[in-house]
Amino acid sequence: PWSPIDFINRSIKNATRAFEASRDDAGRASGYAKRGGAYGEKARYSRFARLISIDDYEKLFSLAVKEGDRAVALAPGSSEAYFKRGMTYFGRGSQEILERKDAKPWFVAAAADFAKAFEKDGRNIPALDMLGVVDSSLDDWDKAIDDYTREVALEPKARPRLADAYCNRGFAHQRANRVGLAIADYETSAELGANGDGCSCEPYNPLVALYLSQSRYDGAWDAVRKARKAGRGISSELTIKLKKESG
Repeated sequence: PWSPIDFINRSIKNATRAFEASRDDAGRASGYAKRGGAYGEKARYSRFARLISIDDYEKLFSLAVKEGDRAVALAPGSSEAYFKRGMTYFGRGSQEILERKDAKPWFVAAAADFAKAFEKDGRNIPALDMLGVVDSSLDDWDKAIDDYTREVALEPKARPRLADAYCNRGFAHQRANRVGLAIADYETSAELGANGDGCSCEPYNPLVALYLSQSRYDGAWDAVRKARKAGRGISSELTIKLKKESG
């Protein structure tokens, strides 16, 4: 059976063949971009699986970036070139988190490339989606909401991403005691259809708790109804408190 590394090596060989068969800069840039992306994936997976040392990982990663740089230099108008290099940077940032190191510089570099990829091709929805993922990873919820709002306009199936971003921003507001802003974001998340499918943040329980803290019982019961409609449960502690306080 083939291992993930076998598939990645095959991708590298295919990209090399495509590069060698190219007769123009656009074709060669595409070959560089694909090969760079494959090297980046090989570096990330090999290090994650502890198949290589940190030094070998650095070499592979550097090779991936070099290929990406060549692609961008050959075809500065290529959305693919920026996207592939952005994925390499994103993979590095994800690995840095696992290594308990600072991932921010790599996520910032990835965000710049994803933004450029979408600028070059407004139909490159994966680039816009990854931009949202990176901004979410940086806890920049304002940017993430903007990213996903634009994505939803192109691809409605991205609504769970947007619902999640509003919910997470609501949580940030709640921690900072900005209750009104938190409620507004949780409500928006619920309206977008926050449920178990693709959403990691759940707005209903915190929404009930915030309404209870302000003795806004109608709002709390409305949140309970929305949760039931979405197939989400409200904690028994909150339900008992709401029944008791609202009479």
